[in-house]
Amino acid sequence: MHQTIAGLLLDRVGDFRTGLRTRERTWTWDEVVRESAARADLLRSLRTDGPFHIGVLLDNVPEYVFWLGGAALAGATVVGINSTRRGEYLEAEVRHTDCQLVITDRAGLALLDGLDIGVDRSRFLLVDDPAYADQVVAADREPLADPSVTPQTQMLLLFTSGTTGASKAVRCSQGRLAGLGTANAAKFDIDRDDVSYCCMPLFHGNALMALWAPSLLAGACVALTPKFSASGFLPDVRLHGATYFTYVGKAISYVLALPERPDDGDNPLTHGFGTEASPEDQAEFKRRFGAKLYEGYGSSEGAGMIRLAPEGPVTALGRPAHDDVCIVDPETRQVCPPARQDRHGRVLNAEEAIGELVNKAGAATFEGYYKNPAADAERVRHGWYWTGDLGYVDEDGYIYFAGRSGDWIRVDGENVSALHAERVLRRHPAILAAGVFAVPDPRSGDQVMAAVEVPDGTSFSGLDLPAFLAAQEDLGTKGAPRFVRISPSLPTTGSGKLRKKEMQAEGWRTGDPVYRWAGRGRPSYELMTDDDKTALREEFAAAGRLRFLP
Repeated sequence: MHQTIAGLLLDRVGDFRTGLRTRERTWTWDEVVRESAARADLLRSLRTDGPFHIGVLLDNVPEYVFWLGGAALAGATVVGINSTRRGEYLEAEVRHTDCQLVITDRAGLALLDGLDIGVDRSRFLLVDDPAYADQVVAADREPLADPSVTPQTQMLLLFTSGTTGASKAVRCSQGRLAGLGTANAAKFDIDRDDVSYCCMPLFHGNALMALWAPSLLAGACVALTPKFSASGFLPDVRLHGATYFTYVGKAISYVLALPERPDDGDNPLTHGFGTEASPEDQAEFKRRFGAKLYEGYGSSEGAGMIRLAPEGPVTALGRPAHDDVCIVDPETRQVCPPARQDRHGRVLNAEEAIGELVNKAGAATFEGYYKNPAADAERVRHGWYWTGDLGYVDEDGYIYFAGRSGDWIRVDGENVSALHAERVLRRHPAILAAGVFAVPDPRSGDQVMAAVEVPDGTSFSGLDLPAFLAAQEDLGTKGAPRFVRISPSLPTTGSGKLRKKEMQAEGWRTGDPVYRWAGRGRPSYELMTDDDKTALREEFAAAGRLRFLP
């Protein structure tokens, strides 16, 4: 088995099965490799001194796939530029990665206009420029990989999603990506007869590690759509004959929000993999479309720590992939005891059972962040790889995600799980997405705030949230949000994850409507006016706690 992406590509030479398709045309795998080789030749001719990094700012179009292959064959690194970034944030992110070239189109050029990303305009290649076709010339010889390519050759710089802070550029070698391709093809049962529908952005690890690399390994067809579209999802699946797909964030809730049709089940999908689909969404997707969703844990830095265990509880991620994957107390570095759960699945011994997900053998395989030694040191401590994510293990050995490091809220001396409150809110049929986070209490501790995304035109009163929350037996008295922000479009990352840190910083001072818990006992909410917000701020001032307002 080849240990590099370049080797996996060269394995596809002479493979005349369909390897790539869009709504407009198809390419065999042999053609995909030859298109990639033409771009590798162009890369070699344009290479300059310094890091062999090329920025790619494109939608999910065939050129993106060809440049991934070209970079692999030439020994270059693809820097996936997030097309949802803007202004100074985008400028700083790209400049940090020391690109020699930028591959984009007219739309991407407009996005970069006026920004100093450290790449001269003469070093841009526009794939929709008529002159571009003259620059990409297929060679007469068989495709070859550069002799310098090894499993250690850096293949990708992937920006983290930025949900919990500033993005970091994750290093990924050809060997690690090829290994993930092999492991994930087996894990997600992808073979030559599958058609993998790529609706998540190719600048994100989800699409590359869980779809493109395993499809390349297996020789499965990759079906591209430029961007995710809920209304276009099922028509695309049917047109391409897609059997497998990946998702992140709110994609599943958007698809399920479409009106149900009698023929929803008339499609070829068998399964999908992703994160952040609630157990209710998983069951509903299976009922409507006949495809099983596999929820799992993964990150661009340390994928492969947990193996799927479909026989386990629906809320579990699976089982540790090996004995070195465990939940530990960050202070004592001792393995946490198993969680004891009530009949609703709530953890009864959260203080001792919930800790950080750690791979004691992962330091050797963590490839680090580009030019960020402080972030490297945060991930590797005491010779262990620390994910920064919280979790717990039940008495049967199943592992559960318990949120990010800031996803536990201290309310009246009790720990409240933001992740659990989000899952409860997502059960509401009119709520497309929910983010729950701590906001400071004007006197002491924190209060729970939720931001919910609803279809355009949905009113807060139409949600009847007090009655809904009162009916959720597993929410608990402390878990009901005291503030609720309502919006038809909450801020998200490029991969569709909610920007919780941004929403937490705004708190109840956002421009979106915010409803505040009113009275005692059964929950009820009242719309906060500007006067209400001013009065609340004065409460903080009177208590000497203005410093707690970001």
